[in-house]
Amino acid sequence: MRSLAAIAFALLSAFTFTVAQDKPAHRWSANVYWDFVYNVGRDTGIAALGDKALSGNRDFQAFLFRRIYVTLDSDINSTFAFRFRLEADEAANTSNGKIGTFVKDAYLRWKGIFAGSDLTAGIQPTSAFEVSEGVWGYRSLEKTILDLHGIVSSRDQGISLRGNLYGEGMAKYWVMFANGSGNNPETDRYKRTSVQIELHPISDMTATLYGDLAARAPKVSAGTAFNNDAIVGAVCVGYKVKDDYTAGVEGFVRTIEHQYSKAGSLVAQSSFGVSVFGSYVMRPGMTVVARYDSYDPNTDGAASGDARGYLLVGCDWSPERNVSIIPNIQMETYEQSSGGRAIDPSVTARVTFAYSF
Repeated sequence: MRSLAAIAFALLSAFTFTVAQDKPAHRWSANVYWDFVYNVGRDTGIAALGDKALSGNRDFQAFLFRRIYVTLDSDINSTFAFRFRLEADEAANTSNGKIGTFVKDAYLRWKGIFAGSDLTAGIQPTSAFEVSEGVWGYRSLEKTILDLHGIVSSRDQGISLRGNLYGEGMAKYWVMFANGSGNNPETDRYKRTSVQIELHPISDMTATLYGDLAARAPKVSAGTAFNNDAIVGAVCVGYKVKDDYTAGVEGFVRTIEHQYSKAGSLVAQSSFGVSVFGSYVMRPGMTVVARYDSYDPNTDGAASGDARGYLLVGCDWSPERNVSIIPNIQMETYEQSSGGRAIDPSVTARVTFAYSF
C-alpha cells in the first residue's frame, strides 16, 4: 500500500508541476467501463466447465467497475516518450477484498531509432490485440477472442520494434521479445517471440497476420521431459467506414506440444477460434453492434464437449463525445459431451457505461 501511495503521490506531483508550467508535453487520460449486470440464465452444470466466457450464479446482479484506466503520457523530447498506466477492476482485488490496482503499462519509446521504426521497452501492449481491438472497436463490451480465452496476454514485459515496411503505412511490421508472463513478474527463463504484419491494401481495410512462439518449461511424464512450447497463428481482416459501419473477422490456431494425454501418450493439443463482428450507425449517436465467437480449446475428436459459442448484441447510445451508454446481452452455449447431459446456455444482460477523457 505504501508503494502504491508513493506512485500516486509522484503522479500527482508531476501533474501539479505540469499544470503550473503549462507544458503540453504531459497528458493525462482515463477510460472507464462501468456495468449494471444481471445473470438472467445459468445452468448449475457450468460449475464443472472450464474455458467459460461467462461466469457467476443465476440471478446475480450488481453495479461494478469492470475496468478503470488512468494514463500519463509524457513526451520527454522529440525522440523519447514515456507511458505509465494504472488499471483497477473488480477482478483484481486486494487481500482485504477492496478493488485492486496494478501497473498496466510502463514503457519508454525511442521514436525513429532508425528510419520509419520505433523501439519500445518495458511493460507494453502485445501486437496480438492492439490492431484487432481497433477494428472491433468495442473493447468496452468485451475483449477480442484471443484475449478473452487467454491465448495471448494483452500486455507483456520486454522489448519491441515496429514501423513501416512499405509505402505510407500500407504495410507495417511489429516484432517483440518478452517474458511471456503478461503483467506478472517473470519466474523462469522462458520467453515469447512474436511477429505481426499489418496491411492496408485499400482504403478503410485492415488485415493482420500474427504468429508467436512461447517457450515453456518441459512437461515431465513418467520421468521423461517433453517439449511443451506453444505456437500461435492468427489473422484479422476488417473493413471500417467511419460514421457508417464496421465488419470484421478474426481467427486463430494454437498448438501446445505434448499437452494432451491421449491413449496413455502425450500428444499436441490444438485450439481453434473464430470471431465475426460488425456494427452499423443507424443515426448520429446511435449504433448497433453484434459479435459471434466459436471456440474449441481442444480440436481432437476424443475431447468432446468442450467447444463454446459466444454471442453479443448491443445498442450504443452516445449522448456526448466520449460517453456511451450500451444496453447489451451476452449468451454462451456449450457443446454436449459424449454421454453427458446438455448444458443450458448462460445469458447475461448488462447496461454498460463507457466514458473517457
